This record gives sequence, structure tokens and C-alpha cells, in this order.
Amino acid sequence: MNNHNSLSRHHPRRRRGFTIRGLAMMAVIGACAAGSAATWAQDTAGNIFGKAPAGSTITALSTTSGLQRQDQADAKGRYKIGPLPTGNYTVTMEESGRPVAKHLNVPVVVGRGIKVDFDCAQSDCAKAANEP
Repeated sequence: MNNHNSLSRHHPRRRRGFTIRGLAMMAVIGACAAGSAATWAQDTAGNIFGKAPAGSTITALSTTSGLQRQDQADAKGRYKIGPLPTGNYTVTMEESGRPVAKHLNVPVVVGRGIKVDFDCAQSDCAKAANEP
């Protein structure tokens, strides 16, 4: 009896490189990771929205990091600034490049929007912009 043949088994060489199945799995994993990152970004930020005179520029300035973002009120007077990292913001309305009104210490929290409207008369807005 020859046991030599029964003990040695011939194993074909494993292929090196990518298989179609392996590439497909990497694509699925990558897509899931990208979706999770987008969800994570939304879960760590908020936004500021509201109404202002049409065409005015609204600026949100972080009181801690100095991050600044802007939006312009549309024809219906709506604006939205975000996503913004959590924290407190100074929200300023500008007309013709000059500050007209401010809201101080506006809190942005995770996953939420905070409404900040600018619906004051010109004289009231100018007074609010000069207050600390």
C-alpha cells in the first residue's frame, strides 16, 4: 500500500489580486461608510433659519471658533445657514454691506434648527445693530 499519494494533497495556488466578488464587497462597504459619515455630520450640527427683508445678507459668526457662514434672503424673505457646528453664534443682517440688526448668543444644537427672524422697522434694526 502506497500511503505517499494519500497523504500529500495537491493544493492549487491561490490567485492573488482582486476578484469581482471582493471588489463588489469593497464597494458596498465604502458606500455604507460614506452614508454613515453623512449621517454623523448631520448628527453633530444644526442650522439657523428664518425671515428677513428680501435680498438682505444674513451672517452667522461662531463666538468660539470664529467660523462664519452667510446666506441671502430669497424673494420671499427666507434664509437658511447650515450645517453649523454646535455652539453660540452672533447672527447679523446686512443691507448694502452694512450691519442693520444683530441677534447675540444664538444657540445651535445637534440636529435642530433655530429660528431667527429679522422683522423690525429700519430704525429699530439700526439701534439693535449698535447694541453690544
